[in-house]
Amino acid sequence: MNIEQIYTGCLAQGAYYITSNGEAAIIDPLRETQPYLDRLQKDGVKLKYIFETHFHADFVSGHVDLAKQTGAAIVYGPNASPEFEFISAKDGEEFKIGDITIKVLHTPGHTMESTTFLLKDETGKDHCIFSGDTLFLGDVGRPDLAQKAASMTMEDLAGLLYESLMTKIMPLADDVIVYPAHGAGSACGKNMMKETVDTLGNQKKMNYALNQPNKEAFVHAVTEGLLAPPAYFGLNVAMNKKGYESFETVLNNGMRALMPDEFEAAAENTEALILDTRTNTEFYKGFIPQSVSIGLDGDFAPWVGALIIDVKQPLLLITDLGKEEEAVTRLSRVGFDNVLGHLKGGFAAWLAAGKEADVVDRITAEQFAQEVEIGKDKILDIRKETEYAAEHVEEAYNRPLANINDWIKDINADEHFYVHCAGGYRSMIAASILQARGYRNFTEIEGGFKAISNTTLPRTDFICQSKVMKA
Repeated sequence: MNIEQIYTGCLAQGAYYITSNGEAAIIDPLRETQPYLDRLQKDGVKLKYIFETHFHADFVSGHVDLAKQTGAAIVYGPNASPEFEFISAKDGEEFKIGDITIKVLHTPGHTMESTTFLLKDETGKDHCIFSGDTLFLGDVGRPDLAQKAASMTMEDLAGLLYESLMTKIMPLADDVIVYPAHGAGSACGKNMMKETVDTLGNQKKMNYALNQPNKEAFVHAVTEGLLAPPAYFGLNVAMNKKGYESFETVLNNGMRALMPDEFEAAAENTEALILDTRTNTEFYKGFIPQSVSIGLDGDFAPWVGALIIDVKQPLLLITDLGKEEEAVTRLSRVGFDNVLGHLKGGFAAWLAAGKEADVVDRITAEQFAQEVEIGKDKILDIRKETEYAAEHVEEAYNRPLANINDWIKDINADEHFYVHCAGGYRSMIAASILQARGYRNFTEIEGGFKAISNTTLPRTDFICQSKVMKA
């Protein structure tokens, strides 16, 4: 028996590749399937099952393509009703892969079809659980994503989640290994650990959700402080239920190399958004007017989903040379399949063609410290609420990037302001959106709060973010 966790940091997502005696299973696969096909061929095993823990909201799974390419059966737990061929497993049903067994534990709460898969080894001993979004390390799945579909309140779903955990998960032995679908950074929970594997016994001891005195306390604890889910989540759920265009087709379309004149014509003649995926340190020096900066070097795909929202939005890409395929691939993971092409030769080719360029007014943290007047000048801190609450520049306003479409309309175009995040990644996204909407009355701070912390500017007292999350 071999179990491999395939973890994707950008999405904070774990897929699982399992083999035993010539057969294989994959749990919650990513959109691009070729790496799995290559691995199956290398190991000389046949893919028998593709297990899906639930209909994912934060990424598009590769289950449909993988089933077509291998003939493997897609398995969901009870209450699932996708629009493609699948096995609707019953609670307690068992599936054999070589010499091991996968047992279905229906664990509704995060969603109604949410299922945990219990792996029993060759001797029949409980070895590990693939807990999906039911149980994370340090947290449990948020119970507010399936309200509309289930015609239930978030409190109702939280109550179901409590029963699932107490009756299906907690009775398992302490030495059972927990393999969750996500880790720290995912929007599917609020208090996840940075680790991606743990024992159930340790989670029983330290996971706040598993240590509530009763159901009522559990419901309150897991529903308190939830931020609104990213708007693209519902669109990804629909793709995972209904199916989607093959990844190879999406990649071929996105790999169209457009000369500067062709690129410009495409931007003018379509409703495409120009997405610049270079680093923020390159973008601010020069970029195509109206383009939006979301760098590949950060949480690229989740920010695309959170800010662009519509997965059908046509996109034109600016990338560093050689990064075109990575950009298209990472976009496809969150359902953004409508990439019309990329600029051949990158931004340098645009400049060489004599095309118009724009810049962002960026200054260093030291310059900021020298020229800002605390209490007089306006400062926008676009980090998350918890980051801001932990420590911030005195008199700064908190305007999280995720909510920019809400607060941008309140910007006074005649009043200058400074904008920063933690390190410069998010503030450059904000700067590009502000300029695309016609705002020029701001200065962005290089290095963000990390760099500002090394200056003499007055800041509030530091509070541990974990305490902020639990407050």
